[in-house]
Amino acid sequence: MAVFLQDGRKVGYMLLEVKRSKTSGTVRIPGSKSHTIRALFIAGLAEGRSVISHPLLSKDAFSAVDVCKAFGAGFEHSEDNFIINGFGPVPSVPEDVIDVGNSGTSLRFAMMTAGLADGYTVFTGDSQIRRRPLGPLIKAMNKLGGDVFSTRGNDMAPVVVKGRLKGGSTELDAFSSQYLSSILINAPLLEHDTEVLITRINEKPYVGMTLWWLDRQGIEYQNDDFRRIYIKGGQKYKAFNTVIPGDFSSATFFMVLAAVSEGEITLENLNMSDPQGDKAVLGYLKEMGAEVRCCENSVTVKGRGLKGIEIDMNATPDALPAMAVAGCFADGETRLVNVPQARIKETDRIRVMCTELTKMGADIEELPDGLVVRKSRLKGCMVDGHGDHRAVMALAVAGLNADGETCISTAEAMSVTFPDFPMLIRECGGDIRLEEELPEK
Repeated sequence: MAVFLQDGRKVGYMLLEVKRSKTSGTVRIPGSKSHTIRALFIAGLAEGRSVISHPLLSKDAFSAVDVCKAFGAGFEHSEDNFIINGFGPVPSVPEDVIDVGNSGTSLRFAMMTAGLADGYTVFTGDSQIRRRPLGPLIKAMNKLGGDVFSTRGNDMAPVVVKGRLKGGSTELDAFSSQYLSSILINAPLLEHDTEVLITRINEKPYVGMTLWWLDRQGIEYQNDDFRRIYIKGGQKYKAFNTVIPGDFSSATFFMVLAAVSEGEITLENLNMSDPQGDKAVLGYLKEMGAEVRCCENSVTVKGRGLKGIEIDMNATPDALPAMAVAGCFADGETRLVNVPQARIKETDRIRVMCTELTKMGADIEELPDGLVVRKSRLKGCMVDGHGDHRAVMALAVAGLNADGETCISTAEAMSVTFPDFPMLIRECGGDIRLEEELPEK
């Protein structure tokens, strides 16, 4: 029986089995993870009752809920709403260690929130979280008056935060945009003003989304072209009602599926005016030759043959796994570049996608900051999803367009952001099955 080694233990896991299929149809994309988690933290930091409608219902979202509850927020889940009674500008010191599961966004945002509390907060997470770097955020928080350290001295979780932070001036290497977003969300509640001197920034659209939320709340700040951001202290968040838009990151897999299969898929619940960065994938696919039609609340992608291009993916690192698959079906050579931060996500996604697509017969090679992919005829085989939700779903798209059957391990990882992925693939005509494997005795 197949098993997956995790932390040295043999455990059961889920297999995703897919076969070549003709795919077309209409699917409704679930709510945005990035918006859902930002909404939860701001609702927690506000005083009063906030209602978040159509949130993403996934493990990452509920990790963020658990963090907010640990800091003292009240929470109700009513129909398709999250109802949050905020803890306000001073969180409670948690009664226990906070386990963020697999949610890197929740961990990084919560570290600054812990800096608002008058005491110690300890964070941990799963094996992937405990390998993801936190050093730049730790350094920046300590310059703002915190006492922050990793228990193993390696700038990774478990991490301890002692508040209260005061504010002041700090430098930040925003190699991950989540470091900067964490400061931006929480700094308005500090006693003093905060100045962030940014030495490097990746993934600007995600920071832009955070600033979009601050604008909605009337938060005062100055942004000098992402080189310096100044945030006024002593501010407050207000309770709010909001509707979470659809997730362009999740939609990416269906966009690429349509483009490589030469089918036609309409994706509902997507708004092109939303600040999400991964809507840029539509532009990538259009430049490669796909037909893209945008309506008020939906997008349609139709495949009609692709050609390879070079894409600067710094702003859209989550799209790298799916775009690597697109490159396998594009004439010539596709270069995915300037995205070194893809190596510090749930996995090293550059290496993972190169390794697993190679097993399927792809002509693909690693760059320090990306991938080079050439048109290939893929063959189904056993591949490892490495416990990474985006790698699992990208490999499923590859398998739906490969000869034979593809079996993808660790498919349970999809529940982190997109538990309905197999069901929606079937709605498009995909031959996909989720099978449970049990641990060896």
